[in-house]
Amino acid sequence: MTSARVSMSTCMITGHSLRAFRQSSRQTLSGRSSRAPIIWSHSRSFQPLPLRSNLTNNLGVKSQWKTSFSTSALRLGETKDGSASPAAVTPGTDGKDPNSLTKSIKSKLAHEQIYNIPNLLTFSRLISTPILGWLIVNDHPLYAFSLFAYAGTSDLLDGWIARKWKLQTVVGSVVDPMADKALMITVVTCLAINGSLSLPLATLILGRDVSLAIAAIYYRYASLPAPKTLARYWDFSLPSAEVHPTTISKLNTFLQLILIGSTMCVSLLQDPAALDAAASVVSAPLLGARDLLGGLDGVEMAVKGMSGVVAATTVYSGLSYAWLKDAVTILGEDEKLKKKQGFRGRMIIAGTFGSVVLVAAGLWWKELEKRKALEVTEKKNGK
Repeated sequence: MTSARVSMSTCMITGHSLRAFRQSSRQTLSGRSSRAPIIWSHSRSFQPLPLRSNLTNNLGVKSQWKTSFSTSALRLGETKDGSASPAAVTPGTDGKDPNSLTKSIKSKLAHEQIYNIPNLLTFSRLISTPILGWLIVNDHPLYAFSLFAYAGTSDLLDGWIARKWKLQTVVGSVVDPMADKALMITVVTCLAINGSLSLPLATLILGRDVSLAIAAIYYRYASLPAPKTLARYWDFSLPSAEVHPTTISKLNTFLQLILIGSTMCVSLLQDPAALDAAASVVSAPLLGARDLLGGLDGVEMAVKGMSGVVAATTVYSGLSYAWLKDAVTILGEDEKLKKKQGFRGRMIIAGTFGSVVLVAAGLWWKELEKRKALEVTEKKNGK
């Protein structure tokens, strides 16, 4: 009689557990509330019941059945007595509290060490850019050439120091190309205003950068996954497209820097007072190059020839982004959409930079007409 009552009690408890299990399963699948509360009530449904280990065995469910449902890292490896086992801690934390580990990571990310030599050199180059422009426009060739030499040297040093001593920072990766581009735009514009650089060539150099910037704006917007919000647009942790500079583009940038330096050297050679005030380490190579090229006229002819080469490489490098399909890689899995977006971006470059080339060609033709008219006038006056 006693054994019959025990069996009956066991059956009642087992039935009650089965009903609780079914009810909790329905709640989990119904989706009427958030996942975490459902899982929490689901986990608690077995705890108040007596004979927990026996009931678990009778139901055919292992004691670790909660690991499939719980979202808490501390409950995944819970033992039979309800305490957390060593396996309950998130892997990789070495037994530490996951919350404390998260705080530690956030603390390290939020306090990146940005006060280092490479970043100081980069910011000094960015700050010196408007000063350099003012010196060029106001005809101070010696100071302008010296500051330009410092900017070029610092550009080489900051990258080398950052790589050698592992001082790369997110701020540096953003500010360094911005400083380079600001230096190039400022120097080219001021040299054109000063008359040292021809207006058609300056139009090509600046127009190419503007054209690529417009295309970059389109590529970013078109390839950004939905929703296309302003915050997500400027969130560069969401990559959507990759730009691969072409070989001719890298060569073009190098030749542009050489041309700018040579143009500033011509301005320095045309100012005897500034040349006398310069140190021998600067004046001696310039005078030697002038004598080698046959005087100041030979230097000016060499710079004009280099200007023609830079104009050709600028046109070729700008238009190469219009026909090379692998210059810009759009991320994503929709190949048809990526192909359409890539074609539109290349057409934007072709249209904008093609217009720049036509404008530069028109300016160059006007300069030729002025030179011919000036030569005719000089011949008449000479007669």
